[in-house]
Amino acid sequence: MQSTPPASATSRIMCAAAVFAAIAGAFIGSGALGGTPIAEAADGRLGADSTLLAPGTGAFSIWSVVYIGLVIYALWQLTPGAARSATQRRIRPWAAGSAILNALWIGVVQLGWLGASVVVMLLLLAVLARIFVLMKPRIEKRTERWIMALTFGPYLGWVSVATVANIAAWLSELGVGAGATWTVALACVLVGVAALIGALTVAYSGGRIAAALAMVWGIAWIGVGRSDGGLESGTVAAAAYCAAGALLLFALVSAARRRVRGDAPAATGVAR
Repeated sequence: MQSTPPASATSRIMCAAAVFAAIAGAFIGSGALGGTPIAEAADGRLGADSTLLAPGTGAFSIWSVVYIGLVIYALWQLTPGAARSATQRRIRPWAAGSAILNALWIGVVQLGWLGASVVVMLLLLAVLARIFVLMKPRIEKRTERWIMALTFGPYLGWVSVATVANIAAWLSELGVGAGATWTVALACVLVGVAALIGALTVAYSGGRIAAALAMVWGIAWIGVGRSDGGLESGTVAAAAYCAAGALLLFALVSAARRRVRGDAPAATGVAR
């Protein structure tokens, strides 16, 4: 079998540069150096108590996991082994694109452009979904399997939940549903839909659970936000906790079944 020729050093360096630039932009744009925190930007529309679908403040700590994963990925994909990976040849441009879109999202939010932030977030979600699809064929090398799963699984899962919250914030800015009673019912439906999407990622991938676990995290924190904060709703909180619990159970059962079948470890995110 003919070996895959190594990717060019330029493409690998550009990917790493995009990731590190995005992380630097996130550090600055998040207000860590004294600027406006994301939760306070755009008139506070993305704060933990801004809408019924806003996750509690603690949910955003998952970004640390995502960024650590991206750093590891950016450095690893510079190695000779990664340079010869056919999978990385396909994924590398999309990974760089996700980093750029991540930084762009922070920029438009800081400018207060919520409508534009929704467009960027949807593009980011589409790029991460593309990476997820490209990861479906079995990745033979164990190190590559784990790096890809533990980087882009949580990334996709969290962005899926964040997209719902972002759209809700934009609609709130437009005044959609202001004071209406149906917003609670709609919020309950949407957390259920989010859990269903998480379950579909597990089913589609044959047992890949990293994205679903990140969605469990985000959905559960919506429940926390509606239980303890300035915008409480026992109904939405209960729906979020039930949806998160159901998704977690489905993911764990799928992982257990995969192990019984003798497949690759489910946490690696590798389909048969």
